[in-house]
Amino acid sequence: MTGKKVIQLSKFAVFVDLENCGAKVPTLKSILEKVKIRGDILLGKVYGYTDKFDDLKEVLLSNTFTVVPSLRYGISQKNNADIQLVIDALQVAYENELIDSFCIVSGDSDYVPLVGRLKSMGKFVLGISRSEAASNIFINACNEFQFLESVGKRNVEKPRKQKSTYSNEEVADESELNKLLTTVLEEQDRDEIYASELKGTLLRLRPDFNEKAYGCATFYKLLLKLSNRFGDLRVHNDNFDVMVGLNNSGESPESIPQLTRDNWKEAFAAQIKAYKDGGFERVNPSILKADIITAYPDFNERSIGFKRFSDVMKQLEKDGLVVVEMDEQNTMLIKLL
Repeated sequence: MTGKKVIQLSKFAVFVDLENCGAKVPTLKSILEKVKIRGDILLGKVYGYTDKFDDLKEVLLSNTFTVVPSLRYGISQKNNADIQLVIDALQVAYENELIDSFCIVSGDSDYVPLVGRLKSMGKFVLGISRSEAASNIFINACNEFQFLESVGKRNVEKPRKQKSTYSNEEVADESELNKLLTTVLEEQDRDEIYASELKGTLLRLRPDFNEKAYGCATFYKLLLKLSNRFGDLRVHNDNFDVMVGLNNSGESPESIPQLTRDNWKEAFAAQIKAYKDGGFERVNPSILKADIITAYPDFNERSIGFKRFSDVMKQLEKDGLVVVEMDEQNTMLIKLL
């Protein structure tokens, strides 16, 4: 069946502009997680490193990244880093035949010629950037583009019911693993994948993973345990192959949270706080709306008393939660207060 086809893993080179990504540990981890779900990272470099980014050392060293420091001299230091990134990326493209994919963490339109050259060489280019710093030209030039706010999964989670009682520590550990596996499966373009394939991706993300740490002798038993406890995973045997997918049965209408005129401000305030906790100062309103819909699938502006989402933004501005701004491309952004 074509739905069970195992896709060849991509081999990535990752180039990170620290100024663009905000240089926060959780953000950098989210970027690496996004790439590792798609394949192996064979090479990684970060640009603009200074002593203020010391908290990134463990993440960078454990992922064997090379650091290109920022030398503070003159007004062209940012351009120097940009040029060095371009030179390094092209050198890798010409000299390393193993690498077929590039991840560029920056939204600068100056990188568009680089993206064009990489694509002309048959390379896949994934772009990642904060929404406030992303150029539309760069976004459209990439084979695929992700906003950092979306990569980080910074939406407020809906409360879930546990099917039985466990210790808080045990539930937290297994809930974290369940969320990670769910994220991996959501990134697939197939309804289900082999359990062995899922475990291979998990080991790229968590090299120290071991089923026995969760009280299970095999990965299959662990998947069943998570499926029974949280209900997100669908696990079954098919001709001696263990297949894993996501349950699409959904929640009953009664259990789906609703936004009303009475509670919508609290929900938006919580989502804005999640962005701020993640190190973001500004976001595109479309990302905020997408995350609200993720938490509240039936959300509609009219149900909370507004005609358009932009009217919601204006009300949040009046309430002192955001400031509505327009960037150089005349795109609306909201500054988080």
